[in-house]
Amino acid sequence: MAVAQRMYARALFEAAQEAGRTDAVSADLGALAGAMDEVPELRAFLRNPQIDPAGKSDVLGELTAGGDELVHNFVRLVAEKGRAGELPEISRELDALVARAQNRLEVELTTAHELSDAEASSIVAAIEKASGRTVEATRGVDPSLIGGIVLQIGSHRADGSVRGRLERLRHELATT
Repeated sequence: MAVAQRMYARALFEAAQEAGRTDAVSADLGALAGAMDEVPELRAFLRNPQIDPAGKSDVLGELTAGGDELVHNFVRLVAEKGRAGELPEISRELDALVARAQNRLEVELTTAHELSDAEASSIVAAIEKASGRTVEATRGVDPSLIGGIVLQIGSHRADGSVRGRLERLRHELATT
């Protein structure tokens, strides 16, 4: 993530925190970022360097009218500074800041077979105990793992799958 995106996200986070509206601000910016992901024309418009930043600011102003005032002002400012196309990245960084402030940890559990609710709860409880944070887990299935589990926590990946072990063993055999 670019330094500028972190700076914008940090500034919005601090303003939202002062106003006591971090959840609302994060949700509104996330909705706009989601719209950019879902509507290719909007994304292309906001990322087009040939379109005047003031025009992008006006469009974003209309899109965020009626939403949180901080988000409305923020996206207009970001557009005027020529960074409207970076709103999804800024939104992801803002989400990370909010999660850290709320002592939440987002984890992606990927297994070869669907986990039962009890199994998933047990894994989440172990992660919560080890991290001291509240864990929000999403679950996925990848049959190519053969067995075991892969945990994705931010940029950290813990691969305890059979496929991962076989790949590490193959690499080890090839390099010795």
